[in-house]
Amino acid sequence: MDEIQTESEVPRVRSWVLVHRTEFIKKNLNPKWAPFSIPLNRLCRGNRQLLLRFDCHDYDSDGSHDFIGSFYSSLESLEQEVARSRSAQRTLISKKKKSAGTIVFSQIGIETIDSFVDYIQGGTELHFTVAIDFTGSNGDPRDPRSLHHVSADGRPNQYELAIISVGEIVQDYDSDKQFPGLGFGALLPPMFSGVQDAFSLTLQPENPYCAGMPGLLAAYRSCIRAVRLYGPTNFSPVINHVASMAAAHQTGAQYFVLLIITDGIITDFEKTKQAIIKASSLPMSIIIVGVGDEDFSAMEELDSDDKRLRCGSMIAERDSFLCVVSFRVATLIAAGMPWRRRYWRSFRIRCASG
Repeated sequence: MDEIQTESEVPRVRSWVLVHRTEFIKKNLNPKWAPFSIPLNRLCRGNRQLLLRFDCHDYDSDGSHDFIGSFYSSLESLEQEVARSRSAQRTLISKKKKSAGTIVFSQIGIETIDSFVDYIQGGTELHFTVAIDFTGSNGDPRDPRSLHHVSADGRPNQYELAIISVGEIVQDYDSDKQFPGLGFGALLPPMFSGVQDAFSLTLQPENPYCAGMPGLLAAYRSCIRAVRLYGPTNFSPVINHVASMAAAHQTGAQYFVLLIITDGIITDFEKTKQAIIKASSLPMSIIIVGVGDEDFSAMEELDSDDKRLRCGSMIAERDSFLCVVSFRVATLIAAGMPWRRRYWRSFRIRCASG
C-alpha cells in the first residue's frame, strides 16, 4: 500500500471531492505514513459525523496506480475509538469485496486555532509602528513631483495615503493609539552627517510616540521639512528595532505590526531576509507598501505564502510578512497576523461536492 487518499460525502450525494492525499511509500508492505493536519472545514465541512472514504492505491511509475481497497468512516467514529482504545483499525475492502489489509490510526485530535480577531477580543493589545523611506530617490520634497511633496492645499501624498489606509484600520485595535513613527535613509539636523537607518519621526529619540493618526501625520510632515533625503534603502534596522520590542513581550498579551513604506528596491536584501526570519518566531507582522512607479517584484521573494522564507541555513517559523505594492491596502491589514498559527503537515482526502 503506497498511498492513501481520503474523500468525504454529503448524504445522498454520490460524487466525491478529493481533500487530501498522503505521500507515496515505496517497497514496503507495512507502510507508516507521516502525521498530517488538515482544517476541519476542508476535511468534513465542520461536520465530524460526515462520512469519509479512504482509498488505498499501489504506486505505479506510469501513473496508473492500482486500487487496493477502501473503507468508510466518520471523523467522530475514529476519534472515539482512538480515545477509547488508543488506536482505531479499519479494514480495506477490495473491488471483489474481500479484505485487502488493515489501516491503523494511532492518533487523532482536533486543535482549535484562534484567529487574529479572537486574540484582540481576548485582550491582546496591538502595537502599530510606521517606518518611512527618506531616501533621495523619492525626489526633493519641494518639487511637486516628489513622492514626499507636502501640498499647500492639504492633499495627501502617497506616503500619507499609505499611512492613512493602513493606520485607520489598525488604530481601532490599538488601545492607547500612541504610534511610534520611524524613518530611515536620511541625514538629520543639526549636523546632517551620518545616515540614520532607524530614527524617530519626532526627531526626539526619547519620545518616538505620536498621538493617533493626526499626530503621526503631523510628525511626518514636520520631519520631511527638517531632514535631508539620502540613502541607502535598508529595511533590516527598522525590522530589528521593532523585533527587539516584540521579543520582550511574548506572553500573547501584545502583538506588534510594522508598516514599512518605501519607493525603491531594498539595498540590504539578505540582511532583511535574515531579520524577517528572526522575527518570524515573535508576535510580530511586517507589511511593506511600495509607492511610486518602481518595480517591486523582487519583494515577492519575501512573501512566503507557499513556502517558508529561507536564507542560507535559516528558515522562517511562519509567514509573518505581507508585501503590498500599492497604497490601496485598507482591506489587507489582517493578513499574516495570527502569530500562533499551527503548521499543517501532508495527507490527501476527498470531500463530496454538492
